[in-house]
Amino acid sequence: MTDSQKPTCAFVGLGVMGYPMAGHLQAAGYATTVYNRTAAKAATWVAEHGGEAVSTPAQAAANAEAIMVCVGNDDDLRSVMFGPEGILSGAPVGSVLVDHTTASAEVAREIAAAAAQQGVGFVDAPVSGGQAGAENGQLSVMCGGSEETFASVETILEVYAKAVNLIGPVGAGQTTKMVNQICIAGLIQGLSEALDFGRRADLDMDKVLAAISQGASGSWQMSNRSSTMLARDFDHGFALDWMRKDLGIVFDEAERIGASLPITAMVDQFYARLQREGHGRWDTSSLMELLRDD
Repeated sequence: MTDSQKPTCAFVGLGVMGYPMAGHLQAAGYATTVYNRTAAKAATWVAEHGGEAVSTPAQAAANAEAIMVCVGNDDDLRSVMFGPEGILSGAPVGSVLVDHTTASAEVAREIAAAAAQQGVGFVDAPVSGGQAGAENGQLSVMCGGSEETFASVETILEVYAKAVNLIGPVGAGQTTKMVNQICIAGLIQGLSEALDFGRRADLDMDKVLAAISQGASGSWQMSNRSSTMLARDFDHGFALDWMRKDLGIVFDEAERIGASLPITAMVDQFYARLQREGHGRWDTSSLMELLRDD
């Protein structure tokens, strides 16, 4: 990749995260080709942002120096990576593949090995910040890969991120995202219990939150979700269906490394209850609803 001209990019997967992320690339001057399983969404993206839409992942990758991917899970990743129409059949030698999917560390290492055989670099780079973070270019990106490969795409990732960090070798980005999801699960449950307690104690919760949010109990969840939780507003992009998918990956890795996650397992079951009640598309902060009796 040259310094004098911005690299050409591809973006595969235009969901609630990928759609705005790819838009930031195009707006920043990175000529971007997109692929989405639902072609109409790719056409809508082109109408809004410019760039080009193609009909296969291989075509998207064919002329790209940096290839970004953001799909649903391990199986989705394999489907867009491998095979005659997959990214790796079209990716040029010397290009770099950046996977923003929240997936397993195992599949990251599998893809990295296959990419290396074709002279293609790989960085696993899951993100945190949700739909709002993607739309506002304020994501946190956790990366796994070699220092050289990471350095070749760092500036590109900064287009839609407020923090881009190389954690370690391939797979380290995904395991860091697992740490992130474990933290979120516990934080939201604790915040839910605290807000419900304060509500039942007839406290002015605006005053309570103003008093405690800058202290030791303050968190992103408190600053950004407490008011909506109290208002019973759970439409904020990161659905609990997705959180349960992520926690499933966490539990698989925990079993592999011998980690104990009792609180996370309990919170996962609370999310499962909300799913059974038909609320799988609610935001993760909806845990508070299980504490209410009105």
